[in-house]
Amino acid sequence: MQQIVIPTRTHAPLIDPFQRAITYLRVSVTDRCDLRCVYCMSEDMTFLPRKSLLSLEELDRLCSAFIARGVKKLRLTGGEPLVRRDLTTLIRSLSRHLDSGHLEELTLTTNGTQLARFAPELAAAGVRRINVSIDTLDPDLFRKITRRGDLRQVLDGIETAQAAGLKIKINTVALKDTNESELESMVEWAHGHGMDMTLIETMPLGDIDEDRTDQYLPLSLVRARLERHFTLSDLADRTGGPARYVRVAETGGRLGFITPLTHNFCESCNRVRVTCTGTLFMCLGQEDAADLRAPLRASSDDDALHAAIDAAISRKPKGHDFVIDRREQRPALSRHMSVTGG
Repeated sequence: MQQIVIPTRTHAPLIDPFQRAITYLRVSVTDRCDLRCVYCMSEDMTFLPRKSLLSLEELDRLCSAFIARGVKKLRLTGGEPLVRRDLTTLIRSLSRHLDSGHLEELTLTTNGTQLARFAPELAAAGVRRINVSIDTLDPDLFRKITRRGDLRQVLDGIETAQAAGLKIKINTVALKDTNESELESMVEWAHGHGMDMTLIETMPLGDIDEDRTDQYLPLSLVRARLERHFTLSDLADRTGGPARYVRVAETGGRLGFITPLTHNFCESCNRVRVTCTGTLFMCLGQEDAADLRAPLRASSDDDALHAAIDAAISRKPKGHDFVIDRREQRPALSRHMSVTGG
């Protein structure tokens, strides 16, 4: 991959209509994944043709444009980002913004299946912290939730990543009648291995061959159950995302809660998402979007791209409208999480 050299210019910071500075960008590099988690995808997914995806050079140019506008945290997502061919080439190129000080953190979210292979390269490229999605420590249940995954492969990947010096946070989706009885032991496991953990409510995105009303487990209920086993103390910590954190006295570790349904977390939103096709979503829970691929490809300079970004940020809504529709049993939005970026 040829490194893109972005001319040095003065660009105004990105400020939305509610005076929130946009400093966090999540970029999906692919909609493909090697798992088919029951809350995320249908079993027989139709993925985008590869020619529809932004090239690595285009992804670099797009990310760099946002960094020039004040983005300090960049997270690469999917699908599963590590199934994108030559992704580490992109990461090595983007790490120049870490060296310059314009970017504070370059990270990614992964299902962990490819970590044993790529963790040393990620660390060498400047990645210091990653999120790993894992919803159970029971091998049989893991295969059932993912429809095909091997828990041992993921655990080996986590071990390799820690040995390479990567700090890991575990993301766990709380699923009713599936893993809810295991959450206490998962907290102890994560904290016992030096990892923070975040619990997430299932999000109503995309048709998944399942009824989300059967999956939905409010984290207000989960927290009440955890407090029977642990002493939880609220923290003021923020990592740039939507999680609210507590300290678990018995483990000494940090536990986060992401609650898009029981507690709207939008008032301090500082982030936007770009799909692997160059579509900018100003809000995960809204359909309004902006095409950034067209201005990227229309000119070799970034004037049109910055104009499109400005127009999009001016429409960023105050918050989302997530709801589990119990009457029609349909998702709040038709697109899958893997399309928008997990």
